[in-house]
Amino acid sequence: MLFHKLAATVFGIGYLGKGVGTIAAFVSCLFWYLIFHKTYSNSTSILITFGVIALGIWSGNKVEPIWGKDHNRVVIDEVAGMFISLLFVPVTLPYILIAFVLFRFFDILKPLFIKRLELLPGGWGVMMDDILAGIYANIILQAVVWFNLFNVKF
Repeated sequence: MLFHKLAATVFGIGYLGKGVGTIAAFVSCLFWYLIFHKTYSNSTSILITFGVIALGIWSGNKVEPIWGKDHNRVVIDEVAGMFISLLFVPVTLPYILIAFVLFRFFDILKPLFIKRLELLPGGWGVMMDDILAGIYANIILQAVVWFNLFNVKF
């Protein structure tokens, strides 16, 4: 069970108190940047993202009977959603920042059927709302990249 608690809380981030979703999303951005800022690989990014999703569903199923439905300690869903937001996007600080803001917007407000996905059972309910929030963020970010709407150099 310790493994699932560590996975669900992303090595304890979920225990930090208020704002843990934002902290987990921010740490995800840092991780993504460190891994992919020199060389981006579609296959590696997809593998990592789907690995986090699978682990989140599995661990969500294990910790929900202990902590309750979609407990705020569980932040692996934010990691998965953030990674989805960043898929197939140039790994630059401006795009990562936009992905972060868009993902948190959709994750917090839960528009466009996102809220309904929380009703799914177990780990699926934990993960799917953040997955859809990440998909929405990625779609918008793809348009930003495609139309070169954010051309700031750092």
